[in-house]
Amino acid sequence: MKLTPDMRRVVLEQRLGFVATVTPDGRPNLSPKGTTTVWDDDHLMFADIASPGTIDNLASNPNVEVNVVDPIVRRGYRFKGTATVATSGEQFERGLALLRERGSTTPRERVRAIVVVEVTDAAAVVSPAYDQGATEQTLATRWLDHYVGLHRPAE
Repeated sequence: MKLTPDMRRVVLEQRLGFVATVTPDGRPNLSPKGTTTVWDDDHLMFADIASPGTIDNLASNPNVEVNVVDPIVRRGYRFKGTATVATSGEQFERGLALLRERGSTTPRERVRAIVVVEVTDAAAVVSPAYDQGATEQTLATRWLDHYVGLHRPAE
């Protein structure tokens, strides 16, 4: 499936995806990936920097879901697909190059693998607040104030 321009924008802006896999014994596993980015029109990618559980899970079941949501405006996307893992070779090198092009400062030696997700289905994630008449500006103001308040230095 082709990623829409808005899907690409959200992923490229947010950079943080939550990746859901399934353990070999059938339990869910959710792991944040700060290297989530667009690979091409049909694929997303992320780096394995500290994700041995995710990589082990993908070895036994390559099905994956990646959620990328803007926490300020409470909109984003859920992407379902199949993952491939590269620890060397062309896919690995291309992934490293994409990370560098997009501002990653993670040293090469810390990247253990590049995971490419072929997106087979995608759906919008939208806060129910919009159903109650909230606007994007209202939500942005509310959540920016919230996060600034959380991170305001103590006086």
